[in-house]
Amino acid sequence: MHYATIKPRDIANGPGVRVSLFVSGCTHRCPGCFNAEAWDFDYGKPFDGAVVDELLGLLEPDYVKGLSLLGGEPFEPQNQAALVELLRKVREKYPTKTVWCYSGYTLEQLRGESRARCEYTDEMLSMIDVLVDGRFVMEKKNIRLRFRGSENQRLIDLNKTREAGEIVLWDERQ
Repeated sequence: MHYATIKPRDIANGPGVRVSLFVSGCTHRCPGCFNAEAWDFDYGKPFDGAVVDELLGLLEPDYVKGLSLLGGEPFEPQNQAALVELLRKVREKYPTKTVWCYSGYTLEQLRGESRARCEYTDEMLSMIDVLVDGRFVMEKKNIRLRFRGSENQRLIDLNKTREAGEIVLWDERQ
């Protein structure tokens, strides 16, 4: 896997100060995408153990609320193995920090039949607190939305969704 960039102090992609990892590779190719250069799976730098260590170090301060995964597309099958390994380490070292993930796939696609589904998908979903799902749609772009770019995208509270057995949206008042 490659990654486009790391933002060590990001306040745009989830609540509080977060560490954001922008992975490379995306087959959605949404018109109007803000990060089209990251569609290429070889864009940026190789993701390796040193990058994992860097991310774990950036997550250490108490003021950092968690990790956000963006892209590109984190749920491309080519990216999931490396991200599952990262998330296992984040969950082990920082169990109270939240993990947000942005995906052009819907939760229904990730759980059902889609090209994204692979042997890592369920485990990856199990370690994510909030999934921002759905492709960016230029015709539904709304800059007033919190933590997403178009009105079709949902902020899904995966912890509450797992408990309820049905999709529960994240409370935006948090």
